[in-house]
Amino acid sequence: MSEPAHRHVLPADMISVEEARARILAHFAPLEAVPAPLLETLGQVLAEDVRGGFDIPPLANTSMDGYAVRAADTTGAALASPRRLRVTGYLAAGSVYDGSVGPGEAVRIMTGAPLPDGADAIVPFEETDEEEQSTRWEDDPRPDVRIDVAAAPGANVRPAGEDVRAGELVLPAGTILGPGQIGVLASLGLEQVTVIRRPRVAVLSTGDELLRPGEPLRPGAIYDSNGFSLASMVRELGAEPLVLDIAGDSVEALTARVREGVADADLLVTSAGVSRGDFDVVKEVLAREGEVGFWTVRMRPGKPLAFGTFSAGEGERVVPHLGLPGNPVSAMMTFELFGRPAVFTMLGKPQAWERPRVRAVAGERIARPDERRFYARAIVERRDGRYHARLTGPQGSGVLTSFALANGIAVVPEDAPAVEPGDEVEVLLIDRVTEPES
Repeated sequence: MSEPAHRHVLPADMISVEEARARILAHFAPLEAVPAPLLETLGQVLAEDVRGGFDIPPLANTSMDGYAVRAADTTGAALASPRRLRVTGYLAAGSVYDGSVGPGEAVRIMTGAPLPDGADAIVPFEETDEEEQSTRWEDDPRPDVRIDVAAAPGANVRPAGEDVRAGELVLPAGTILGPGQIGVLASLGLEQVTVIRRPRVAVLSTGDELLRPGEPLRPGAIYDSNGFSLASMVRELGAEPLVLDIAGDSVEALTARVREGVADADLLVTSAGVSRGDFDVVKEVLAREGEVGFWTVRMRPGKPLAFGTFSAGEGERVVPHLGLPGNPVSAMMTFELFGRPAVFTMLGKPQAWERPRVRAVAGERIARPDERRFYARAIVERRDGRYHARLTGPQGSGVLTSFALANGIAVVPEDAPAVEPGDEVEVLLIDRVTEPES
């Protein structure tokens, strides 16, 4: 941590969201590079430059089905005065023509096939009498073809190396791999590439009252939603969630789960047990097993927060720990603001965690319940060229549907008055914004 952690100590003053995030991110850096199968690298970051090993395409080839010709043989061709060329062969994609195109000759050719020697242009089928034929070429090859349009040299020909030149830098280290980039790497014949590996994030829910979905509901118990929402957020970011069994409120149970989590993970995320009113056993175990500080952050929902580190393994590997509040909305909001940047930093894309920010017209009053920064869950639409935001309903930290319905988070700063209907408010976009049909 940026400053020494104090066990069992609750700071007297609340810290800002920015200060909490800075303290947390000081403990994170991109993870090591690993080779990975190409199809499994979506969203990962290249760890080294990739250069072309050969020209793509390796040979000049046709971009259309048609006839490979010498452009000079088509000079003056028009519907009123077509040219006729002798067809000397047929060439499919993946084959090379054995011979050359001489004066007055043409080769029937399919898209992607290499340009035969002697030819310098492709006349597409649409500019010949191809579509007037009543039989398939394979069943009734024709000795000649009518050319209705003159072709310029290079017409419909992809030159060798048009896409990639041998030796040139194709994708630099630091590139985030999307479908297009993965397609380019496949075109280079690469079965695997070296990328920053995906973080493993252990997710631990604590509390005697928690049940796994599917278990019979008993009086006084609730189903664990935090484990599922947080693990889903982890997966959405491109990391690997490791969902641990629920830890009961005992020293033995919690200690076992914490040790299990840090043994395999790059980050341990727990929910519940970090506020003043929570059982001391949680704070005791976290502080005893690692170096953990308990903070109060100037935000709502999500004021209580814990952060620290654990040592794991023979090499004293350091595993950061992010302790989130137990209320479902508070857990998701604090992971959004602190866990998301940490995971993206480990993935090697430290700037990618920033959400798009827009100014939206408030459709109703949004008031801060106290002096903390208020993060209100909102539904954002775009109408008449402007963004509009309205709350998803009740904003309590236990109302999980307020997050499920939201595509934006309206932010009311600490020092700002209430947002009145018609005022503009800053909104973080967490999902797609639709524009209603008129």
